[in-house]
Amino acid sequence: QASENPMSNVPSDLRYTPDHEWLRPGATCAVGITAFAVEQLGDITLVDLPAVGTVVEKGARFGTIESVKSVSDLYAPISGTVTAVNGALKDSPEAVNGDCYAAWMVEITPSDAGQIDALLAADAYSATLH
Repeated sequence: QASENPMSNVPSDLRYTPDHEWLRPGATCAVGITAFAVEQLGDITLVDLPAVGTVVEKGARFGTIESVKSVSDLYAPISGTVTAVNGALKDSPEAVNGDCYAAWMVEITPSDAGQIDALLAADAYSATLH
C-alpha cells in the first residue's frame, strides 16, 4: 500500500513549526501535528492535552502524543490561552492518523498575534522536510 508523500500534504493556509506542529491562523488558532509527524510516529494510541484555560508559552510543551513507537511532546507554536480542546481525541486518538489536519488538538487564543507571522509558511516548512 503506497503512502501519500507527506511533502505534498502541507496545506497552504496553515502555518508550521520546525517541530511539525501546524496552526490555523485566526482570532483563535487551531493547532495539530503535521502529516510528516504522523508518519514518523506511526499508529497513535494516546493524545494527552491540557485543560481549557491553560496558559501556554510559545515553544513550551503543552501535551504529549503517544504511538506504538514512542512518546513525543507537543509544543505550543504561539503563546496564549487554550480556549478549546478536541475531546474526541481522548476516545479516538487514531483520528490523527486518519486526517491530521482535521483532527486539531487545541485552540489557542494568541496573546501576541505577531508570533503567528513568525511561523513557517507551507513552502518554508516543506523545505525543512527534504
